[in-house]
Amino acid sequence: MATHKLLLLPGDGIGPEVMAEVKRLIDWLNANGIAHFETEQGLVGGSAYDAHKVSITEDTMAKAKAADAIIFGSVGGPKWDSVPYEARPEAGLLRLRKELGLFANLRPAVCYPALADASSLKREAVEGLDIMIVRELTGGVYFGEPKTITDLGNGQKRAVDTQVYDTYEIERIARVAFDLARKRRNKLTSMEKRNVMKTGVLWNEVVTLLHAREYKDVTLEHQLADSGGMNLVKSPKQFDVIVTDNLLGDMLSDIAAMLTGSLGMLPSASLGEVDAKSKKRKALYEPVHGSAPDIAGQGLANPIAMLASFGMALRYSFDMGALADKLDAAIASVLASGLRTADIRSEGTKPASTMQMGEAILKELQALHA
Repeated sequence: MATHKLLLLPGDGIGPEVMAEVKRLIDWLNANGIAHFETEQGLVGGSAYDAHKVSITEDTMAKAKAADAIIFGSVGGPKWDSVPYEARPEAGLLRLRKELGLFANLRPAVCYPALADASSLKREAVEGLDIMIVRELTGGVYFGEPKTITDLGNGQKRAVDTQVYDTYEIERIARVAFDLARKRRNKLTSMEKRNVMKTGVLWNEVVTLLHAREYKDVTLEHQLADSGGMNLVKSPKQFDVIVTDNLLGDMLSDIAAMLTGSLGMLPSASLGEVDAKSKKRKALYEPVHGSAPDIAGQGLANPIAMLASFGMALRYSFDMGALADKLDAAIASVLASGLRTADIRSEGTKPASTMQMGEAILKELQALHA
């Protein structure tokens, strides 16, 4: 049996609490010979700054580059609001994305039947929802240069962020999205702001040409991102796969997340190019939710997004799709039983702590795997 190297980066806030439930799952998989994962753990974000005055150390970066996959918790919090910009907690995550070439961010938005009433939308609008948002992750305004704040004098300053995309960056993320659409319902929606942004004009052009050249069998539609955001909350089930840039994808995926009832429910995968020799790709898996420092250490965090992120690692990094399906089924079954963490609690359901939810999901997975 192959040994898979995992780097666990719990991070800040509720990160260590939800990561503990992934560790419990990994230990069970190893103990029962279902898989063999070799794990290391490191600091990232605020916890790394507290220990080393940087958001991620060179040693942890080296471990990240050597790992088959990174399982990431969350970073940030008010405690680090005043640290130098280059050492802010989020800088560690951005460095991982950039140096590992993790250009493709996959964010599924799935509404479990048991949680249809937890959404801010009516049940009929979200029941059965299954969207995949593909966000470009290493270009655009988050990484474009120049990125400056200039003192103009007389109490005035000017801030500049640069939105920049090259053809190859748009083409490679669009190809990921088209390939995913082919495996799903064969529909792709590309979102940009071509009406006011030159990068949007190029984005639209490149996606259209790629479609005509390689993916004529996939239905392609274009929407302006602001209209797309409106449609996500108006009639979200019209979408299958959505592809968009870094900034717009950040916002649109959070909108889609809340359609499902809670940010605590949604996983994500950040993938790099497939290596021509090894056929493997660098990958980082993380929940969409943040560090939630207001509830950290209280056992209130929802571990489902973290566990489902590990499920995406099983699927995309380790070719264990059947096991990932069982994990998804275990999550759905536990939710159907009425067990709820605080973020998805409703009348008539049974409250559960972070640990209780994690234990229940593992128990259900064990039953499904027996």
